[in-house]
Amino acid sequence: MTNPAADVPAWAWDEQQIRRVGMAVADILADYLGGLAGRPVHRPVPEHLKREWAAEAPPRSGTAPDEILARFTEQIAPYPLGNGHPRFYGWVNSPPAVLAVYAQVLAAAMNPSVAGGDHAAYYLERQVVRWFAELACMPDGAGGLLVSGASMATLTALATARHHAMSRVGIDVRARGLQAPGPRLLLYASAEAHGCVRKAAELLGIGSDNIRDIETDSLLQIRPDHLAATLAADRGRGDLPVAVIASAGTVNTGAIDPMAEICAICDEHEVWLHVDAAYGGPPLLLLPEYHDSREALGRADSIAIDPHKWLYIPVDAGLILLRDPERARHAFSLVPPYLRTDDQTADTAWFSEYGFEQTRPFRALKIWMAMQQLGLDGYRDLIRRDLELAEYLRARVRSAPDLELIAGGLSITCLRYRPAGWMGTPEQLDQLNHRLAGAVQQAGRAFLAGTTVRGQAVLRACLVNPGARRSDIDVLLAEILRHGAQLASRTGS
Repeated sequence: MTNPAADVPAWAWDEQQIRRVGMAVADILADYLGGLAGRPVHRPVPEHLKREWAAEAPPRSGTAPDEILARFTEQIAPYPLGNGHPRFYGWVNSPPAVLAVYAQVLAAAMNPSVAGGDHAAYYLERQVVRWFAELACMPDGAGGLLVSGASMATLTALATARHHAMSRVGIDVRARGLQAPGPRLLLYASAEAHGCVRKAAELLGIGSDNIRDIETDSLLQIRPDHLAATLAADRGRGDLPVAVIASAGTVNTGAIDPMAEICAICDEHEVWLHVDAAYGGPPLLLLPEYHDSREALGRADSIAIDPHKWLYIPVDAGLILLRDPERARHAFSLVPPYLRTDDQTADTAWFSEYGFEQTRPFRALKIWMAMQQLGLDGYRDLIRRDLELAEYLRARVRSAPDLELIAGGLSITCLRYRPAGWMGTPEQLDQLNHRLAGAVQQAGRAFLAGTTVRGQAVLRACLVNPGARRSDIDVLLAEILRHGAQLASRTGS
């Protein structure tokens, strides 16, 4: 007698199996997310697992879902990056809003490509983009699209700026590329700009040598006078400024460039202004104390925002806002005959016409659901808690005799361990702080990163975790001082 189940393909689940496995996954999620605070912040992956994964061949035959889930809980879940834990303060990695986690599952179940078309995912993305454009004080007609993150947002913005700048001097970069002679293309950014600016310059054929390094002040903010003088000198030589890149919260120190002054300079010199608000965008968009910066932000030609940073959305969820979306359409649109429609307008144009991606995931649902659940007021409360906790950390650093506050903006604090009576060289102190970041990470009780500020090696803590408390900051500081004292004693200083 034949077994009817043997004729059913492994992917053809019935409602009962979907429900049973889904409930098992929900249990795993509850155990994982609910138990984070009681586990180490970070656990290195054991060497035997690394070797096993490196040598493992693709499976020849299928495995039961229960066994696969068991392997996840035993071998994968115990070794996260650490974000989600209330004492994880490395880089800009927030914990995921739980409803947004489920939203990602639902979006994957629908599994559309959101290039365009008459379906819910398309219109939901248009709504989410419109919300952010309005929050950013951009004018009517502004738009944009969701992308993987700030790197793709920056590449999209600068590709549009390059096309716009070259079109104005009679060069069709889409047809000619950069093969023919023409003016020297230039970008303008400070040393504090995110590394994706350099990557974009290289990918776009502008070249990293053609990024003008604009000086910063004592707060690591762009100096408007140096920007204006550099633009004027370059224009005078016949060079072609493509874009100025300003930061609304640098990822290194949280510095906010003087937006209003930079906007005025860009207007005067008729050059594209791109604002990297990937990290700092949410407080600028939502909190009243940043009203002036928000008003200036709305004058930018393009803005990058990462909801997966400070809006607690699961990766990936980036956003590029455009003051005039048609400029991006001129730079990117290439509609094949099988997708072209005669009734397409600015309100129904496909997202794939405004960026590089043709196949695009349903990113909007998780942002939409989280915003529906928390509301703008809820986000304001959570972000303000992060800011208040960062200020508590800075106050504790100022009062600690063995710690120095090097820089701090928004929810980022850069500090340096310098034991009282330190007699070592500056180079030895740099090495001590570099090793100290790794020692704290490896111990697993707290997590922060290392970076450099004004050439000094420092410790960097970024708070974008609503689950963190003052007691968690106290643990972080205790770990820094404990491991710092141990490392300093080994150097004999």
